[in-house]
Amino acid sequence: MKHTKRMLAVLLAAALSLSLLAGCSSGEEENQTDAAAEDTQQTAQAGYEDGLTTRVAALKGPTAMGLVCLMQDNQGEDAPYQFDLYTSGDEIVPLLAQGEVDIALIPTNLAATLYQRTEGGVQVLDVNAGNVLYVVSHEDSLTDLSGLVGKTVYMTGKGTSPDWTLQYLMQKSGISEDELTIEFKSEAAEVVSALAQDSKAAGILPQPFATVAMMQDQELALNFPLENAWKEYSPDGSGIATGVTVVRTEFAAEHPAAVAQFVLDHQQSVAAAQEDPAQAGQLIEENGIVNASVAQQVIEYFNPMVAVSGEQMETWVSGYLEMLYEVAPDAVGGQLPDEGFYYLG
Repeated sequence: MKHTKRMLAVLLAAALSLSLLAGCSSGEEENQTDAAAEDTQQTAQAGYEDGLTTRVAALKGPTAMGLVCLMQDNQGEDAPYQFDLYTSGDEIVPLLAQGEVDIALIPTNLAATLYQRTEGGVQVLDVNAGNVLYVVSHEDSLTDLSGLVGKTVYMTGKGTSPDWTLQYLMQKSGISEDELTIEFKSEAAEVVSALAQDSKAAGILPQPFATVAMMQDQELALNFPLENAWKEYSPDGSGIATGVTVVRTEFAAEHPAAVAQFVLDHQQSVAAAQEDPAQAGQLIEENGIVNASVAQQVIEYFNPMVAVSGEQMETWVSGYLEMLYEVAPDAVGGQLPDEGFYYLG
């Protein structure tokens, strides 16, 4: 792990020396699109619709990082997409309800709640953010959940997905709440500050904040992702479906080809960002999401961006929602969504 910390420090210096690059296009885009097509049930009916501008909203963070290449390639009045980024899901929900946004990238539990509230007014297209939660500390020997016993754990998100995910994994691991002390902070910077003052404590941070923390404190180790524990208890080995892309059900019914095309375009955008993290990092910074050097490292080494659709999407999302329902039923709107929640084309 000391090697990991040294490697990240070197990579940070290299990232800071990069010149500004524009766009995410590469000569492999056609191959990437073909590969995505093989995995997407909507492919046969995909296509742009003349005169239609699909309005897309996303949260600043991992849910939007995979969109930046698509955003860069779709600028101008004649572009098939209009993109807007927001800082809170509360800003996006009314826009969806009022029909002012067609597609939105939001937390998975919010999507489930919205599905219940709108009586099926939205459907899930894909999973856009997966493994984002990491344990960090000043101890290299901390490698799994059992290492948190007896420690103070600092984290953000009380009463939200990070909190519920940790509760679930502790239950499955046989760790009771009185075996450790969890202290919630209002923002990631406070977690970093607390760890600096308490070298024996651990923190749980989402990406990209975990990477930011390691840049600020070179002695901090990135111990393990919570997804390691998650997969131990997932019967099918699926990943954590932290964020999803939803479409208004009415829009999907009226414009199925455009919806299928977005799924393909999103897959290609994620693939392009993974192909050239330096360029993607610059675009992520330009869109006010996170610093370019941070974004580059997050993409290269932790890759929270995904574009999982079709039956695999349903497996990931349903498993994640079942976990949330077990821990906090209100987190998913009081009941698990039915099959209509999943858009399979």
